[in-house]
Amino acid sequence: MNIYICKDANDLGQRAAATAAEYLSGVIAENGSARIVVSTGSSQFETLEALTASDVDWSRVEMFHLDEYVNLPESHPASFRKYLKERFISKVSLLDYHLVDGDPGSVPALTGKLLEKPVDLGLIGIGENGHIAFNDPPADFDTRDAYIVVNLDDACKRQQVGEGWFQTVDDVPKQAISMTVHRIMQCKKIISCVPHAVKANAVKGALYGEVSPLLPAAILRTHPDWSLFVDENSAKYVER
Repeated sequence: MNIYICKDANDLGQRAAATAAEYLSGVIAENGSARIVVSTGSSQFETLEALTASDVDWSRVEMFHLDEYVNLPESHPASFRKYLKERFISKVSLLDYHLVDGDPGSVPALTGKLLEKPVDLGLIGIGENGHIAFNDPPADFDTRDAYIVVNLDDACKRQQVGEGWFQTVDDVPKQAISMTVHRIMQCKKIISCVPHAVKANAVKGALYGEVSPLLPAAILRTHPDWSLFVDENSAKYVER
């Protein structure tokens, strides 16, 4: 486990993107291609902006993503497909990409594509309630499925409203399709970018809390190659 305490969200994004780009370039040099899982949300803005501007040979990178609200149209401002197309896919020339489209019926085909080869890098954010992807507490640590339909808890819904994706909690969909905890942990390397004061308690839990379904992000500590990037605001409870 490596912890990087950065000055602010911009510094965090630059440093995390540089680490990710160096790793991806190394994988490409060794294997000819790389696979990446990309997170969404406002906490990832700076990292994705810096990463898309890096000198990675994106024509050799295959991208997957973590989650999407069930049956939310791509035209909705909160759609993660829309987010990724605007902030990542349109800015680089990927080898290929595979999006969670919000239709539970498409999960088997997406799973088949994901399991063709290992994923080299996961950019895995941490939610205010300690979730990873949309695996809200209590998360399912036991399933070996790649993607499952999950129910969103109230804390998660409040975060989506707080970030400006929805006007009210009642507007947030009740369910989402999410990559599972088990499948996230199969990424060869995980980088978590977690800026902002609202994430301070979640960072504390991830680093020092009990590894259990009630604190999903804490399981990241058990990964053999996990790097956590925080800023001075989210690092409030980090032991220096």
